Amino acid sequence: MTYWVRGVSVGLRIEGVSYAYRRKSVLSDVTWTIQPGVTGILGPNGAGKSTLLSLMATLQKPSRGRIVLGDADLSTPSGRQSARRVLGLVPQRFTLAPEMRVHDTVAYAAWIHGVADRECDEAAARALDEVGLGDRGRDRVRALSGGQRQRVGLAAALAHDPQVILLDEPTAGLDPGHRLRLRERITHLAEGRTVVIASHLMEDIEHLCGHVGVLVEGRLAFTGGAAELHALAAEGIGADSPGSTFERAYDALMARLGAY
Repeated sequence: MTYWVRGVSVGLRIEGVSYAYRRKSVLSDVTWTIQPGVTGILGPNGAGKSTLLSLMATLQKPSRGRIVLGDADLSTPSGRQSARRVLGLVPQRFTLAPEMRVHDTVAYAAWIHGVADRECDEAAARALDEVGLGDRGRDRVRALSGGQRQRVGLAAALAHDPQVILLDEPTAGLDPGHRLRLRERITHLAEGRTVVIASHLMEDIEHLCGHVGVLVEGRLAFTGGAAELHALAAEGIGADSPGSTFERAYDALMARLGAY
């Protein structure tokens, strides 16, 4: 039996995880410990970022290996059921009913995640406040901008007060202003939680994440902080090259691994 303590951060352990789809290897022997705070997953298209996130979210099961959230083993039915109580997921693509009111949308998400009927309204109000939409609860979803809809999706994932939040390309398609505001919200939400972000946007990872994992062809090629990435990939980075130091370090690492 797994017991969760509200407000206590939990981490993830990925132990020798491999995953194949129709006999094609997508992930191969990934081992990684993810601590509370904000962790980013980077890698070229097709590297396995979204697949790894879906395994963490219990949407799929590894072909080999296991993922442990706190002390819940996600390779077992009871472990997956227990972990879902403390997991919140914002997938890369999600659909909101345009005619529903914002508050009702998030309250329904709370109910789906097991929040008691009498507590769903309060849970929705709290989650909308967390993402800065507390004053838009009575609006129809169709009246919101793209950035606001993205925040409604985030509120829906937060409605049951999860300790682990998984975000797949959370700022994709947003203009720079909305992207900045959503990043600010994610930074706020990470206090006391474990947040994992899969993104191809270097700027998001650089500004949000204390730790980074780099996937290349389904293998974990690097784990560490931004400073460690800089040190690992420092050779061959020209001071006059375009992009931030973080971007240049990542590019140098990709070139060294033959990913480009």
